[in-house]
Amino acid sequence: MISNTILELLNQYGYLIFYFAFSLGPFGIPIPNEITIISGAILSHTGVINCWITYLCILSGLLTAITIAYFAGSLFGPKLKCRFQHNKQFIKAERLLDQYGNWAMCVSLFIPILRYVLPLVIGISSVQFRKFALVSYSSALLWTITYFIAGTYLGYPLLAALHLFQF
Repeated sequence: MISNTILELLNQYGYLIFYFAFSLGPFGIPIPNEITIISGAILSHTGVINCWITYLCILSGLLTAITIAYFAGSLFGPKLKCRFQHNKQFIKAERLLDQYGNWAMCVSLFIPILRYVLPLVIGISSVQFRKFALVSYSSALLWTITYFIAGTYLGYPLLAALHLFQF
């Protein structure tokens, strides 16, 4: 089961496995965030690992990932836009940002792949960092709390359901 894999990784790398699982997302590391956060919550709830350290590693990993994506978009905007202009996810993210603005930033964290693509698009679009941080960081807090609480109280049935519907 997924929890056993996470336990093995925890034995090798400690709590940093949660940080890296979330911070490496934009770089194409195929680690399903929803399953990882719920597994961490289940392990925390059963007392195997510390709840607060686990949650802080998950949140800081996600904040690191979206911040790096934003600054990559800000610094390399024209080159990145040229490179990704035909990418389906990039086009979708651009359209969402144009159409919904702040709401797109909030909702994108709840959608796999878009949670890492939209911050890049936001950086390319020259949105001020202050606005990006306020909206995206508060959304990241909401997303991680939602999934961590769901994993804590719904546990294994939710994990099984998510495993069936992973993209």
